[in-house]
Amino acid sequence: MAVPKRRTSKTRKNKRRSHMRLSLPGMVECSNCGETKLAHRVCKECGSYKGEEVVAN
Repeated sequence: MAVPKRRTSKTRKNKRRSHMRLSLPGMVECSNCGETKLAHRVCKECGSYKGEEVVAN
């Protein structure tokens, strides 16, 4: 069984883990009301999508 000869340093460990993080969702501004919303989804505030009212409030 392979066993490391030397201890892994904090720097080497952190370099390896530099890509292990959460990514932010794509937020855009609603063209109808100006609120921030998730891209390609109906706006929760005004119920519009691509300038058309989809959900009646």
